[in-house]
Amino acid sequence: MQQSCHTCGGDLPADSGESPFCPHCGAPQLTLSLDYQSPETGGEAAAETSASTGALPPPRPRQIDWKMAIRCAAAVAGVAAVLCVGAMRVTLLRPVGSLWVLCGSLITLGLYQRQRPKAWMDVGVGARIGVVVGLCLTLGLAIATAGAGLVVRFGMRAMGGLDTQLAAFFQKVIEQSSTTQFPPEAVQLVHSQEFRAGWVLFWFAFGSAFLLVLSTLGGAFAGMLRMRRKPAV
Repeated sequence: MQQSCHTCGGDLPADSGESPFCPHCGAPQLTLSLDYQSPETGGEAAAETSASTGALPPPRPRQIDWKMAIRCAAAVAGVAAVLCVGAMRVTLLRPVGSLWVLCGSLITLGLYQRQRPKAWMDVGVGARIGVVVGLCLTLGLAIATAGAGLVVRFGMRAMGGLDTQLAAFFQKVIEQSSTTQFPPEAVQLVHSQEFRAGWVLFWFAFGSAFLLVLSTLGGAFAGMLRMRRKPAV
């Protein structure tokens, strides 16, 4: 029979002989009948429990259930990837996808605390989960964008418009640089496919770094808003 922690509600391992403490919040799972308790021994209960079992308690419950946090972050990143791909065909999905990505840390923290309602939450915990959210969002958007780009370019042969826009943009930059005379080799390099690919990758890396910082700050802000739990005693 699967048992749950009486403090955080997390699932306890089937073999309870490994440790008498909850692996999620660190609360001891040994109970003592009220008939055997007395005011004199109440303050020494934790020490006697540790001495009687011979096992040291795990760290205080400021740890993060990373399995659940990564699961929530991956779910949010998956929805963001679907919205990103859908926005390529449906323009109305672009503001929805942008809003979802910007609020990714807040949504993930909400899902995480819903699954672990008694887990410790503060600014530091929120920021660390926000970093995971940023990494998952970056990875999910990279996979979605690269996959959709491959299908559109090599499957549908429909990315000629993007190439034309990039060529016109670089040509405009060259023409407006009246103070700099570009040699023919530089102009040829700017109009090459390799330079365009590097340009796109540079801006994607810049956007990914910005998204990681934004997710970290969003996670810290969400952790501050949800900082209402006290550590289990």
